[in-house]
Amino acid sequence: MVDVRREIKAPVASVWGVLSDGWLYPSWVVGASRMRAVDDSWPAVGSELHHSLGGWPVMLNDTTRVVASTPHKELVMRGRGWPMGEVEIQILLEPRPGEHCEVVMKEDVISGPTKLLPYPVRAALIGTRNGETLRRLAYLAEGGSR
Repeated sequence: MVDVRREIKAPVASVWGVLSDGWLYPSWVVGASRMRAVDDSWPAVGSELHHSLGGWPVMLNDTTRVVASTPHKELVMRGRGWPMGEVEIQILLEPRPGEHCEVVMKEDVISGPTKLLPYPVRAALIGTRNGETLRRLAYLAEGGSR
């Protein structure tokens, strides 16, 4: 799994608030372009986000499903982006002094053609994407003040 970390200048509850609002998903996840539906039980285990990837005119409909959820601590999701493949994403939240939160985001391809890319290539692509994803998450959790 590719591991990306960021300290966010907001409490865990603020970060979890962004994660638990499925309608905000395209605001912080790089590549997600629009929401189509959010299960009422999001982010409970088994709930799904229905969103699209890419930009017009080439957009893929995707679903992201929660496989583990511990409020204010961990969110594990499986994202589908066929024909490219399926990914597993783990987000861990750790409180830090001064009402800050360290977010650890781990991701890798678990099936599909993209898994054929050598790990160093996947790691570079995922790491760059998730660095920006965590920057956007921080912006939202910090109240857009940065």
